[in-house]
Amino acid sequence: MKNFTLLSLVAVSMLLTACGEKTEKAVEESSAVVKEAVKEDTLSALDEAKKALSEAAEATKVLAAEVVEDAKIEAAKMAVVAEEKTAELKASAQESITEAGEALKEQAETVTAAASEAIASISAPAAYEKCKGCHGADGKTVALGKSAVIAGQDKAALITSLHEYREGMKNVAGMGGLMKAQVVSMSDEDFESIAEYLSAIK
Repeated sequence: MKNFTLLSLVAVSMLLTACGEKTEKAVEESSAVVKEAVKEDTLSALDEAKKALSEAAEATKVLAAEVVEDAKIEAAKMAVVAEEKTAELKASAQESITEAGEALKEQAETVTAAASEAIASISAPAAYEKCKGCHGADGKTVALGKSAVIAGQDKAALITSLHEYREGMKNVAGMGGLMKAQVVSMSDEDFESIAEYLSAIK
């Protein structure tokens, strides 16, 4: 608007002024006035642009600070939720472990009871009475500190050993003569029952 007013003044000046030097002088003065007005308008526009940029930068800083604060609040909320979920999962896992432990304990007790009943149901045959003195009631004693434990051995291997001792064909650790004296009067049925009893012991 200022520029238009100035240009109008210049035009009026030119019309009112006579030709020649006065006209030139008037044109120069008018040009100088126009240049000054344009310069002032440009500087004013630059100042306004700087001010607008400064205000925008400040608004951006404020907005960024708000966004950061909102993000912190949201992160804190998420951390609380995650902590609660972790606690729930931990409690659930602990409960499952406890339940599984109790179930295993019950199964172990059941198995132990069944094993005890099974062992209790195994009774030594009468023919084994001669063996108890050296091998123990359950066949787990090392006879005279020399022989192997006979409890839990294979039934067929036990029967074969008893036959070999009876026939004098076996002499482990110098025990052949003692063993022959113990088993010579035993029958094949006695060997069968003794081997059945010892092989069942674990």
